[in-house]
Order: sequence, then C-alpha cells, then structure tokens
Amino acid sequence: MKVLRGERTNVGSMKVLKSGPNDVVFVNFVDHGGPGILGFPTSELHVADLTDTLQYMHTNKKYKQMLWYVEACYSGSMFDKLPSNMNITAHTAANSEESSYACVLDEDLNVYLGDCWSLNWMNDTEKIFPDLSSETVGQQYKIVKKMTTESHAMIYGDLSVIYNEPLSTFMGHPGKTMEEDTTSRGYNCNSLSEAWVK
Repeated sequence: MKVLRGERTNVGSMKVLKSGPNDVVFVNFVDHGGPGILGFPTSELHVADLTDTLQYMHTNKKYKQMLWYVEACYSGSMFDKLPSNMNITAHTAANSEESSYACVLDEDLNVYLGDCWSLNWMNDTEKIFPDLSSETVGQQYKIVKKMTTESHAMIYGDLSVIYNEPLSTFMGHPGKTMEEDTTSRGYNCNSLSEAWVK
C-alpha cells in the first residue's frame, strides 16, 4: 500500500505513486484472490487495508479520479462496499462470491496465457485503439461483462462521472498507433482471443 500512498519503499523497483489532486490514476491488478483478499507472491492484501489506503488517498487528495481493473477470484469482495463519492470506480473480473478463470492454454508450454476477463477487456481496447475516446468506461464494462461468461464481471464505486469518462482518460498513448507503441511486448490480445475461440 506504500506504493499507492506515495511512501518510500525498499521492495521491487522502489517506485511509488507521486500523484496529486489533478492526477488520474489507473490500476490494473492481476493475481490470485479470495474472499476479502488479493494475493501477492509473498503476502496478501486484505480489504480493510485497501479500504484504509483508498480513504487516505481520497482525504489527502492523491488523485482526481481513479479507475481499478482487478483480475482475481472473488475480486468483487474488495470493492463491494466502495462508496460512490470517492471518485473511484472498480471493474472486477468476478463478484464477491466466485472465482475468475484462465483461458488460452498453450499446450507446448502447458501454461495458460491469460485470464478470460482480462483478455476480453484488452481485446476490446485493442479493437478501438488508438481512438480510446470512442468508448466510455461504462460502455467497456457492459461489453466485457457480456463477453465474460466464466464469471460475473462487476463494477463498483462512482457510476456517474467516471462511468461516463472515455477510456482515453485512463489508458493509452495519445497520437500513437499500436505499431508505433513500443511499450507492448509479447502476445497480441487478438491472437490470444483467436486461439481461445479455436
């Protein structure tokens, strides 16, 4: 939680969020989860600690708007009590009572290459890229919810302002095409989705 609070840390890259009242924050979390917890390689995050951190960030004006995309089993349990007046929206892969699922098994490596919900939102994003202003957070939620049949995608928090913001508010490199964006590596979501359909 130190990373989100902007507090110095000695783990990982040691980078922390240095945001203020005019900043828009997008958090994409992908890992394991359980009722009221999100998993990390050597620890877990409890809903009470996340709630305290989000309240701290709101009180201390660490963001203007914040959008969370969370791929984890029981991910809805981390946000199902999120107030609507904190300028935070959370889109989760599952509700508070179920698992989310992996898709696209690479038989040569014997490993899943992605999670169903994440593949769906990334595929939808790639479909409209680079014009991320053509779809709102709420529109993407509805599209991805319909595409995700393995779990019940959910959305929590601010369902008025952020819900109606274009995706470009939170994602993308304005003015770059996918071919020019050298920050992307590895598998293309479209090819993963095509493999998933086969």
